[in-house]
Amino acid sequence: MSKKKRNLNTGYTMLEMMVVLAVIALIAGIAAPRLMENFGRAKAKAAEIQMGTIKSAVQFFFLDTGRYPSEAEGLEALIQTPEGAKNWRGPYLDSQEDLNDPWGRKYSLRAPGASQPFELWTYGRDGKEGGTSEDSDISL
Repeated sequence: MSKKKRNLNTGYTMLEMMVVLAVIALIAGIAAPRLMENFGRAKAKAAEIQMGTIKSAVQFFFLDTGRYPSEAEGLEALIQTPEGAKNWRGPYLDSQEDLNDPWGRKYSLRAPGASQPFELWTYGRDGKEGGTSEDSDISL
């Protein structure tokens, strides 16, 4: 009766698999918060870039009509002709989605602004006025 010898180098043990999974979980636990932090900064940067585009559109609106959009008209005046706007040559933006920040909320416009002809802002990630540096408002 010949017995075949079992080769101990074939396959993985349950213990080895558990160690590998624990190492992967540890790496993910360390890397995930940093990745999410970078995601937040990327969205804030995207908001700044979008606001620059909207600011240019508001300035083109001014050049054509001789005035800035009123708060009542809002930024929608950049897409659809506001009532009574003479020489409007828009649309100055492609679609309604261009008026949304990276978090899905509408950008806000105040005209006239406190120290400039108009102010443009978003409340950032938390959607509330103020906040920490990650959640803070973004304005132009």
